[in-house]
Amino acid sequence: MTHPKIPTVKDDTRAALIMAAPALGGLFLFIALPFLLAIALSFTNLRLGSPLPLQFLGLEQYRRIWLDPSFRQALLNNGLFALVVVPVQTTLALGLALLLNRPLKGMALFRTLFFMPVVFPMSLVAVIWTVIYAPGANGMMNAFLDFVTFGVWVPRDFLRDPVFALPSIMLLSLWQGVGFQMVIVLAGLQAIPSSLYEAAAIDGGNAWNQFRFVTLPQLRNTLIFVMLVTTILSFRLFDQVQIMTQGGPNDATTTVMYETVKAAFEQQKMAKGAAMTVIFFIIVLAITIAQRILVREEQVIDE
Repeated sequence: MTHPKIPTVKDDTRAALIMAAPALGGLFLFIALPFLLAIALSFTNLRLGSPLPLQFLGLEQYRRIWLDPSFRQALLNNGLFALVVVPVQTTLALGLALLLNRPLKGMALFRTLFFMPVVFPMSLVAVIWTVIYAPGANGMMNAFLDFVTFGVWVPRDFLRDPVFALPSIMLLSLWQGVGFQMVIVLAGLQAIPSSLYEAAAIDGGNAWNQFRFVTLPQLRNTLIFVMLVTTILSFRLFDQVQIMTQGGPNDATTTVMYETVKAAFEQQKMAKGAAMTVIFFIIVLAITIAQRILVREEQVIDE
């Protein structure tokens, strides 16, 4: 009589590697390999259509980029954008999720309406908001602000004003992206056991205390995930800038992605564009790791 073979840890590891092989292969082919090629390319002077021979520049390409005022302004704009959009969008997503997490009739319709902007292509959204930001008193945004301020508002050209151009793109991005974060937070809310709220109510906790001591702690991991994803998406800002402002006025809305695309495809400086992507990757990776470290430190303190 033969006995069935008991799986060992080695067998489980081999099976896990076999199952993960397609995903690991895709990551290598479409992420790791292109990134390694970009690093190699960034050390050269490659420029499409240039008669000059290919030369090895080493770190000279990176030195030139750091001294480029447009690139430094792009980094600043990306930082300002993330600094505003990440906390505001996360807070709005949490508020909307709390409002829509109610057993009321028609709530599914409201959830669909709030999520609908996420489905629209960013190119379409950017064109629509360009019309909304039309200059002059007849522009939709100018007319609305004139109405709510009882005629005090002075019409402005939002997308060509150095003060209002970047905030205008922030407002568009908040409106278009908050539905995605809202769905994630809503899923986290629905995963919280109702018994926790019942226990809090028995202990005399009001709605505010239930939110502080039940909802927020249970949503901790969900909110961390939302903030990480929103941070990464904030640094990928490109479509709105390309369609609405082309980086202007005076680099007030330029971003790292926009500068990279402009260098690689408009100026045909492929090596410069590759170096910018490497710098961009390192910055986003460092910010993501820093966020994770700060979150872990807070968890240790809470414990």
